[in-house]
Amino acid sequence: MPARIRRAMSGSWAMLIATLILLATAVIGLISSFNSQALKQDIVLGTVPAGTDGHIWGTDALGRDVFMLTIAGARTAIAGPVVIAVGAMAIGLVFGLLAAYTGGWVDWLISRVVELMLSLPTLLLAIVLAGLIGGGYWVNVLVFMLLYAPYEIRLVRSAALSHLHDPFLDAARLLELSPAHILARHVFPVIRPVVGAAMFLDMSNALVSLSSLSFLGLGISPQAADWGRQLSDARDQLFNNPMTAIAPGIAIIVVSVAMNIVGDWITARADRGER
Repeated sequence: MPARIRRAMSGSWAMLIATLILLATAVIGLISSFNSQALKQDIVLGTVPAGTDGHIWGTDALGRDVFMLTIAGARTAIAGPVVIAVGAMAIGLVFGLLAAYTGGWVDWLISRVVELMLSLPTLLLAIVLAGLIGGGYWVNVLVFMLLYAPYEIRLVRSAALSHLHDPFLDAARLLELSPAHILARHVFPVIRPVVGAAMFLDMSNALVSLSSLSFLGLGISPQAADWGRQLSDARDQLFNNPMTAIAPGIAIIVVSVAMNIVGDWITARADRGER
């Protein structure tokens, strides 16, 4: 079997597994949002090790079942990153396409604002804003959405500029179609693979970033089911029950890698399509 075909098959299998992981995480997160047992505390029981009768992964310091808590954490692991990726890309599409198509001072102004935003350290700025504003998990989601948007504006602008002088767009202009029609019906379909890939990569970065803030105790409430919060709470329980840290840590890694694999697969397909 040629090496090219073997690489394609291995990439397809990786894509399939990654997709199944993401779908399973999304379904589990949706189902667990209706399960109050995941956050049920038993302070008298306290921390018990993995394998204890009735607690396959043991419990944390509050007596919560680690397995159920990790399952319930899938909700914030998917919901927040999806909202961040979709919202940032929506902003990126509006301002990126506007800058690319309009040009002139509009492009100059948008590009300068984007460059200013990109010069700021995203995670550090998010930590400062989350500490100053407060307000919980969804405030953190909004902060990251706005901080990720400049990257998408630059990406969309660059992708759109590479196609603005294609013959089919020149024909659309000769037909005196409106700019909104040209951008929505002719430019966006061409750059759609780039948009899709960037969104999955944004989801991966957002998951790690939100988990980092939760680990620091910013945004998410102490009693909420969240993988980053689980890792923070597990610092004092590593010797009593290592699964309090291992379970959420592995969950973050697996879901983040799955998002990256899907994004890389979309990028590879887009590159082959262009060739």
